[in-house]
Amino acid sequence: MLDVLEEVERPDSSLSLRYVRDVFFVTLNAGKMLLENGAETYRVEDTMERIAKHYGVENVQVFVATTVIILSMNDYGLSQQIRILTRNNNLEKVVNINELSRQIITNGMTIQEAKNALDDISASRTFPLWMVVLFGGVAASMFLFMFNGSIKDLPMTLLAGALGVFVTEWIQRYTKIKFFTEILAAFLIALFALVYVRYSFGVNIDSIIIASVMPLVPGVPITNALRELIRGHFLAGTMKGVEAGLTAIAIGAGVGTVFLIF
Repeated sequence: MLDVLEEVERPDSSLSLRYVRDVFFVTLNAGKMLLENGAETYRVEDTMERIAKHYGVENVQVFVATTVIILSMNDYGLSQQIRILTRNNNLEKVVNINELSRQIITNGMTIQEAKNALDDISASRTFPLWMVVLFGGVAASMFLFMFNGSIKDLPMTLLAGALGVFVTEWIQRYTKIKFFTEILAAFLIALFALVYVRYSFGVNIDSIIIASVMPLVPGVPITNALRELIRGHFLAGTMKGVEAGLTAIAIGAGVGTVFLIF
């Protein structure tokens, strides 16, 4: 066993423990923000390793899965595991963290400047619920035109798309069970579309439903799952693929229930 172990160099004595703890803080929280906002696990691992090594901390071990990050700086006896309880698709924060890591490496930011920049990104605004709901409806309307839908179906598509986003965003603030939330959202979308068409206001119920559920479709998780699998991160890829598959099943179950009942 001993002949296959790598020789570990002694840590640089010029690095104080407080400095290393600051590097640990920046590295861990950068990875946490990336994973919480929809970044791939390989991107998280690579960013964390680059930040730590740039600040002179070698022998860094990072393990990232969909719901956990483990960071160890072995030469200094620092190790921590954190759970990722909430996951969104805020790609703006992912871009900001990526840009911060590039600035750290290319511009030589001090560790304190990196901490301040990280705090600014963490505190950056998130879109209010009304704006998310509004643009959910707008996105659904654009999909209607993409699918060659009728202009008569536009009002219901806008309303149903916004309703679906509202249900998922609002209820998930009080519960973590996404599966049933997505079933309810798809159910309401299909129900409203059915009533709208049956009373001769609309033209094509299929176009309304398909366009309205598109904001709920897990496009980013599906893409990330494939990218993880291609890069050999089978655990994270499988977990994200299962999560995306459950969302697709929930949408189908919600829509199908309406047609079974009515």
